[in-house]
Amino acid sequence: MRILHLLSSKTFSGAENVVCQINNMFKKDYAMAYASPDGPIKEALKNRHISFIPLSCMDISEVKRAIQTYKPDIIHAHDIRASFTAAWACGDIPMISHIHSNSFNAKKISLKSIVYYFAARKAKKIIWVSKSSYEGYAFNKRFKDKSVVLYNVLDQKELIERAKQDTDHYNYDIVYIGRLTYQKNPQRLLQVLRLACDKKPSLKAAIIGAGEMTEEVKTLCKELKLLDNVSFLGFQQNPLKILQDSKVMIMTSRWEGTPMVALEAMALGIPIISTPVDGINELICNGINGYLTENNEEFAEDIVNLILDSKLQKKMAENQLNCFNKINNTEKYKAALGEIYQSCLN
Repeated sequence: MRILHLLSSKTFSGAENVVCQINNMFKKDYAMAYASPDGPIKEALKNRHISFIPLSCMDISEVKRAIQTYKPDIIHAHDIRASFTAAWACGDIPMISHIHSNSFNAKKISLKSIVYYFAARKAKKIIWVSKSSYEGYAFNKRFKDKSVVLYNVLDQKELIERAKQDTDHYNYDIVYIGRLTYQKNPQRLLQVLRLACDKKPSLKAAIIGAGEMTEEVKTLCKELKLLDNVSFLGFQQNPLKILQDSKVMIMTSRWEGTPMVALEAMALGIPIISTPVDGINELICNGINGYLTENNEEFAEDIVNLILDSKLQKKMAENQLNCFNKINNTEKYKAALGEIYQSCLN
């Protein structure tokens, strides 16, 4: 079986990480290739030994060209834009649509929800990354029979091996990993860090990632007088050792699916402090393996308390690993996805 994964992003982030996990999971079973606009993603795929078909852009003609080049049995399209394009380009080839987040602008009747309606009708199966992502789509009940909720998983052993590739040591108290975009709410991230630094002036934080809001966020960092506390590290091919050496990972997202970066933190035993959104609520038990809060002052207080209390850090790290081991079942995930692939050809 030949499966073509189609994505609209040229960078490496959550959905892209999921596709890499799937490729690694099925490398002995199926032939798989990854098609997306050319860009930094190429290096990430090369490092993971994943076949890449670069597109000049995400449009129907380019996707048709990739299909003609690879001749897949199934097209596995990830998120709304790729699913919509695949729906126009796939012809008679079965198409799976995989939705990785709970898009805030698809919860009601909108251009985005209507555009996806066409793709959802064309899809043989729809995979939702969490229950909240399924329930957050305006027309979800129309596609109940072809929908499956499949929570993300990752290979913990492979993750730890990748972390070992970085032999440097890092002394950041806090790590943020994610795109600097509206969804991730980086302005709130800096506001929380300002409050935390008021309580612990020596606090050090690393912001890993890039996006269209990078310059705006750096300007705000300067305005909030955080330049001595915050380091902007940009996009990192392998940020795992930086995360592993930290005391806490923080997230300030407005919405999420089941974020891979949260699973990575869990697999490394790093507590998470986050806004209580979507898939995060299904990963973090407040006060057990992290904290969930909507209040910036409480957010900052939780950060400082955790950083200063080594016994609390150790306990939460143990709880984090236990929680990860309970939810991360790669064999079950592989079996479920393999069944979806086979059903598309029947």
